[in-house]
Amino acid sequence: MCDKIKVKNLDPATHKLINDGFKGLICARFGDGGYLLPASYADDADKFRNMAARPDDVWVTTFPRSGTTWTQELVWLLMNDLDFTTASKIPLNSRYITLERYNVKYQKELNLDLLEPILRQECSIQMLSYDAINNAPSPRFFKTHIAFSLLPLNLLDSAKVLYVARDPRDVAVSLYHHQKLTWFYAGDFKSFWNLFINDLVVRAPYLTHLKEAWALRQHPNMLFIFYEDMKKDLPSSIKRVSDFLGKEVKDEQISKLCEHLDIENFRKNESVHPTWRDKIFNPDAEPFVRKGKSGGWREYFDEEMASQAQRWLREGLAGSGLRFPHDSSLTF
Repeated sequence: MCDKIKVKNLDPATHKLINDGFKGLICARFGDGGYLLPASYADDADKFRNMAARPDDVWVTTFPRSGTTWTQELVWLLMNDLDFTTASKIPLNSRYITLERYNVKYQKELNLDLLEPILRQECSIQMLSYDAINNAPSPRFFKTHIAFSLLPLNLLDSAKVLYVARDPRDVAVSLYHHQKLTWFYAGDFKSFWNLFINDLVVRAPYLTHLKEAWALRQHPNMLFIFYEDMKKDLPSSIKRVSDFLGKEVKDEQISKLCEHLDIENFRKNESVHPTWRDKIFNPDAEPFVRKGKSGGWREYFDEEMASQAQRWLREGLAGSGLRFPHDSSLTF
């Protein structure tokens, strides 16, 4: 081991806030960024930080609910010569290694023990061991919501990495519904938003997560893309991703990808949106693949919350040069 991750236990007041909101979840802060993760991640943090990334690895990295699944499917298809047949037969979770998910103890801390048998069946490698991940045959496809400062030291010098950023107000709305879907959270959205901006949701702080990736955007092995740009002009985004991955796509292939990735078709795609979720998750909540639109936060934010978001973003992004596209409501 050549690099150790700092782990800090939560103070009692913070621990209670998280427990009250998320059904007794036990967390700690990791790294200099103070990322909130299940405490059991300490078992693996140093292993992942010092794991050797490979030149033929492809990593999709995001904060949760930022267009991760959408981007995974696009990347996998581009890297596999648009093999829609195989993509339809093999679940997306089996085509990717989710870095932080294989650990069964981690799953239980997230109250996901009911999912363990399904995840073992559907996500064969990611529910095994660190050694299984480390020794998996190439090429490997990774998905992770872990921030860059906790990822392998040689990641950008070895592998291709895509980071997808999304307006945090939309992220918060989508994450709120996801937490309702998986039974984690029982409060209202305004309470959830206050947890979100106070870095009290798993994998927060959001803005630190985002700025770490933004600072690396000029690296030749890094593609930093905005979800909003993908939504506004998917054909151009597909071309940008394909160029980054060194894959040539023709206009008719781009059209076929756009049809495949259309939100209505995507929602019906069993490979990326399996129906087993409906049997386990909250039947009264919105589905895993929701509306997929930009700007939906306006339906949830009152005037006070919108102003609060403005201040939070202005202060948190000061000096970074980062702005979210296609939104005139953000003024800095």
